[in-house]
Amino acid sequence: MLTVPVLFGVATLVFSLIHLIPGDPAQAMLGETAPQADVEELRRRLGLDRPLLEQYVRFLGQLARGDLGPSLLQPGPASAALADAVPNTLVLMGTALVLTFIIGIGVGSWQAARVGSRADRVVGNASLIVASLPEFWLAAVFLLLFVYRFRVFPAAGVVDLVMHDSLSFTGRVIDRLRHLALPALTLGLLGSASIARYQRAALLDVLPQDFIRTARAKGVTDRFVLWRHALRNALVPTIVLAGLSLPTLLGGAVFVEQVFSWPGLGRLAAAAFHARDYQVVIGATIMGAVLVVAGGILADLLHAVVDPRVRAQ
Repeated sequence: MLTVPVLFGVATLVFSLIHLIPGDPAQAMLGETAPQADVEELRRRLGLDRPLLEQYVRFLGQLARGDLGPSLLQPGPASAALADAVPNTLVLMGTALVLTFIIGIGVGSWQAARVGSRADRVVGNASLIVASLPEFWLAAVFLLLFVYRFRVFPAAGVVDLVMHDSLSFTGRVIDRLRHLALPALTLGLLGSASIARYQRAALLDVLPQDFIRTARAKGVTDRFVLWRHALRNALVPTIVLAGLSLPTLLGGAVFVEQVFSWPGLGRLAAAAFHARDYQVVIGATIMGAVLVVAGGILADLLHAVVDPRVRAQ
C-alpha cells in the first residue's frame, strides 16, 4: 500500500536535489565554451526556462508515462538506456542472491553442527572479516587473481564481443556464465558471510527446543535432526531476508559493475552522474527505488509462503 507514496517521495526528492546542484544544467551538458544561444535553446527544449512548480508538474506527468527525456550518454531517450542496463543488473543481482543463500545457509548450518569448536570459531571470525570487506576491494582482488594472474575468467563485459555470435548455443551459455562468474561471486560471497552468521544463530535457537529433543530420544541421528528437522524451522527467518537483501545487493552492484565493466544500472548511473546526464540519473535513482520496494514486497511474500501462521492471519 505504501509503494506509490514511497516512489512519489523518491521522485520528489530526486527532482529537488537535481535542482539544488550548483550551476546551470544546460551549460554543464554543453560545456563551458558552448555559445550562449545554444545554452538557451537547450534550456528551452528541456523546459528549464519555466517556473519550478511547472517543471515539477511536467516532470511527474512525464514520469507517469515513462518519458524521462533524451539521454546525453547515448543517442535516444533515457528510458532506452535504462532498458538496456536494468536486465543486466537483474541477472547479476539474481545470481548473486542465489549464491548468497546457498553459501550462507550451508556455512551457517555447518557451524551450528560444530558449535563451540575451534572450527566454528575460525569460520565465524572469517565470516566477520569477509562481511566487512568493501565490494570494490574484493572485486579488484578477484580481478587481479582470476583474470590477470591465472587467466581463468574474462576481465569485463557480459559476453565476448568478438567470438560470442559465432559460438554454438552451449558455447554462448558458457560464455555468459564465465563473464557473470566473478561479479556474481563477489556480491554473493560478501552477502553470504552475513547470512551464515544469521543462519547459525537461528539454528542455535531451534536446536534446544522440545521437538528436537524428542527426535533425538527416538534415536534419530544428529545429522538427520539438523538437516531434516532443525534446518526446516530455522530457514523461515533466513528466507525472509532474501527480499530485504536486494537494497544491499543493489548498492554493492554499483561498485562491482564499475570494476568488471558490467553494463548494468549502477555503472550507467555512475557514468551519467559524471557526464551530468540528469535524465538518466533521475531514471536510475527511481529504478533503484523500485527494486528496493520490490525487495520489501518479495520479503512479505516469502514470509507468507514459508510461515503458515502468516497465511492464517
